[in-house]
Amino acid sequence: MATQNSGRDNQHQRFIQSLNAFTREHRAKHWQGTFTEFLDQIVARQPALVTRTSHQYIWDMLRWMQRKETNEPEESENNGVQLFSHELFGMENALRRITDYFKAANAGSEVGRRLLLLLGPPSGGKSSLVILLKRGLEEYSHTDEGALYALKGSPLHENPLNLVPYTLRSEFRETYAVDIHGELSPFCRAILEHEFDGNFMDYPVERIFLSESNRVGVGTYAPHDPTTADIADLIGSVDLSKVSEYGDEGDPRAWSWSGAVYAASRGLLEMIEILKVKREFLYLLLTLTQEKNVKVSRFPLIHVDETILAHTNLAEFRKFLQEKENEALLDRMVIVQVPYTLHYRDEARIYRKLIAQAPTFREIHLDPHALEVAAVFAVLSRLKPSEREDLDFSKKVRLYAGEDVEGYSSTEVDRIRHEFEDEGLAGVSPRFVVNALSNAISRSEVRSLTSMELLVTLKDSIEHDARIDPKQKRSWVDFLVTARKDFYNHWVKEDVHKALFVSFEEESENLLEKYLDEVEATLDNREVVDPITAESRQPDERFLRAVEEKINISDAGKHTFRQEVVRKAMVAYKRGEKFTLDSHARLKEAMEKYLFEERRDVLRLVTSVARPDEEAREKIAAVEERLINDYGYDRHSAREALNYVTTLLSQE
Repeated sequence: MATQNSGRDNQHQRFIQSLNAFTREHRAKHWQGTFTEFLDQIVARQPALVTRTSHQYIWDMLRWMQRKETNEPEESENNGVQLFSHELFGMENALRRITDYFKAANAGSEVGRRLLLLLGPPSGGKSSLVILLKRGLEEYSHTDEGALYALKGSPLHENPLNLVPYTLRSEFRETYAVDIHGELSPFCRAILEHEFDGNFMDYPVERIFLSESNRVGVGTYAPHDPTTADIADLIGSVDLSKVSEYGDEGDPRAWSWSGAVYAASRGLLEMIEILKVKREFLYLLLTLTQEKNVKVSRFPLIHVDETILAHTNLAEFRKFLQEKENEALLDRMVIVQVPYTLHYRDEARIYRKLIAQAPTFREIHLDPHALEVAAVFAVLSRLKPSEREDLDFSKKVRLYAGEDVEGYSSTEVDRIRHEFEDEGLAGVSPRFVVNALSNAISRSEVRSLTSMELLVTLKDSIEHDARIDPKQKRSWVDFLVTARKDFYNHWVKEDVHKALFVSFEEESENLLEKYLDEVEATLDNREVVDPITAESRQPDERFLRAVEEKINISDAGKHTFRQEVVRKAMVAYKRGEKFTLDSHARLKEAMEKYLFEERRDVLRLVTSVARPDEEAREKIAAVEERLINDYGYDRHSAREALNYVTTLLSQE
């Protein structure tokens, strides 16, 4: 208990240090002054920073985040991706396309006049990605590099440089070598006229900090009911409470500037399920994206600079495509597909992230393969059959995870990935698997969950889900079987292989000595003297081949392999070192598998009705402890793994 308390105290102190470091790094310099002071103190020192568009600001934020998290240079091809590296997994392609969009928009290309639409299946990470972008912007705005300034009191947080008259903007360009793009809003124009008598040099300016909760530079719109949605939610309406104060509904000060478009000005507007909104909403948003202005009754065009990032699901998008009148709208969008990941280890990382947020999971032990085998099942459901007949789904899963598959090179993997552009846009979602995990945990009485128990729960979830049609149910159950047979069986047997092998260290060393003696006699074409009977005999070719075949050494290649082993043994001898199995990885693998096969009977004793003898019990206990201490099992899952492997062996 004292050790645990000490550990918590150390963690507490480290966290306090992290908070202090964060505060020092993000200690924002609040600034306020007149427009004259703004020109003297801010613009004169960093003109390029105060004229940034929303796209340029987001791109600078991505580069800042990259430098903050890594030591990579600004021109690194991973620019911006680091912002998402701790939260989003298996989305590298989509992330690069998104950062490419902001890079191109930053350079002034037409891409900056397109709405960015994320398209993908439910629970694929679209919302999480946008949330991370918004949080990144909020953090960046508190740094010196991310300082933003606005006209005080402006509901659009508009750039103070919008005050500069058009007749003087060419002189401004010559003076500061940058352009002004905005125009004063009707609200600030009214304030300038009524409160400052048109003297814009006295207009107050302040530094602003982006915040979704404060509705500054970060906005979100979600159409709860498209049939009753009011466009005023985006662009506001007349504020009747202020009409009596100003005497005219056409006075900008009597307008409610609470719309999401204004809240997101200078930053980012997230549009959730954008294709569910009325067409007038879409035209307004696309015009805003392309022309940087919106039209509101009673007022001239209102300049608004913001990046619109929308997302929708496949069903809504396909429905949208069927309507011909939407073709013009599609031309003004940059569509980035955000599919489910096809890398099962990344999929497992998603599960770890999701369950880490739930207190229930912290008290449950998961065996080392539970999440991976569930992830394999999910990835299998997302694949499409390859044109190559010899490439089954199991091989595809391994290739997509970067594993070696005989007969396939890295260049072929790239070609396979491009066979189906929509691969990964359908199938099992991470949420489905995590829900099954929750169900499995609620059933567990030992606070421990094995891979097999999770697979059984997934099967139950599939069979009792009314949303899944019978054909898909059969297909998904088949994928569970494939995940178990082609992946889990191999993983758990390998764990027991290794644990068993270490538990028989003395036997493994004797086995190595025997192999070396037999190989040397074979290569020297001489007989072997039996150490017990002292009789001479021919080298045991059957034994040698039994070992070598475990790692697929062909009969034609055995001579080369044996020469390599002897050569390494001689090198170790000349150096005064002992040649061990760790000296030759492939021979070690072969010995592990050979010894495992030879010791099947010992494993079978675990489930035998007959009481095993003391020696056998000790060996099994040693294997079990090794699984617990070195391979991530607990007592329950280790015993279940041994039982399961024993069952597999009895079937072979």
